[in-house]
Amino acid sequence: MVKKLLHTRYRVTDLEKTVAFYKDVLGLEEIRRHTSGRGSQLVFLKAPGSDEEIELCRFDQSGPVVVGPDLTHLAFEVDDMEKFAREAAAKGYPLSDGPHRTERGDAIAFIDAPEGYEIELIQRGRSS
Repeated sequence: MVKKLLHTRYRVTDLEKTVAFYKDVLGLEEIRRHTSGRGSQLVFLKAPGSDEEIELCRFDQSGPVVVGPDLTHLAFEVDDMEKFAREAAAKGYPLSDGPHRTERGDAIAFIDAPEGYEIELIQRGRSS
């Protein structure tokens, strides 16, 4: 049996552009970076208040990165969707969809990260 989720890996082509997005647009903290024994360049990031990490990996020997639609996404909670959307758009990353309101009053939107990975953003409503 597993004990807990440690990290989720996303392989990318442009490691530094992607790291900059996660740090500058989403506000994640870079925890560590290193090169693995097989030569993968790895950067680990974490959102404030989360234990789980995101591992960004550049490993050219695996061939081109192909991101399939609807395969996977990360979801992050935001305090103020409108403020987030303004600041992200000013950095060149407008929302790709939403925000939409759920029946519970949550606001949900999406933003596209470099390499084509989709990020879900959730602002909790009053009843959540």
